[in-house]
Amino acid sequence: MKKIILLSALALASLVSFRCADSANSTSTTNMESLESTNFYDLSILALDGKTTLNFADFKGKKVLCVNTASECGYTYQYEGLEELNKKYGDKVVVIGFPCNQFGGQEPGAPEEIETFCKKNYGVSFTLTEKIDVKGDKQHPVYQWLTKKSLNGVDDYKIKWNFNKFLIDENGKLVAYFESGVKPMDEQITSLLK
Repeated sequence: MKKIILLSALALASLVSFRCADSANSTSTTNMESLESTNFYDLSILALDGKTTLNFADFKGKKVLCVNTASECGYTYQYEGLEELNKKYGDKVVVIGFPCNQFGGQEPGAPEEIETFCKKNYGVSFTLTEKIDVKGDKQHPVYQWLTKKSLNGVDDYKIKWNFNKFLIDENGKLVAYFESGVKPMDEQITSLLK
């Protein structure tokens, strides 16, 4: 009798284990498929006001320049170049600034402070998003897409500092990445906008 109960218990445990493993594998596969099928136009983010949702599908037909920004950085002057780029090529490219406080705590302000600083000092009229993480465990999905080859289909990128730039073409494909030292009006960027 003990052998029958023991064998029944082992059979039941094997069945439960098999079903759990099968379920875990199918969930994992489904999650990977949905991540891999994500394209740029499936993404969205809140604007700096924390109320308005920016749907990237609204940018179809235009290039998009994504830049992680900060107000107290040695590269903060690039806001001026980003605004110039926005004004000169605004019919061809959407400039989006993503405030981030992950590098030296250089974007400590509240949304209202960030907006006031950018407008007062650099006349910023391009779109700014909510403050986000561009790396690490809390990395925003937009930056997951930008930095992971499995999602963007191009390459893996490591954000090392503020003002890294990603250029997406009119069809939602990542076409270029520029580190902080490349200024917004640099020929490397503007040549891709003409």
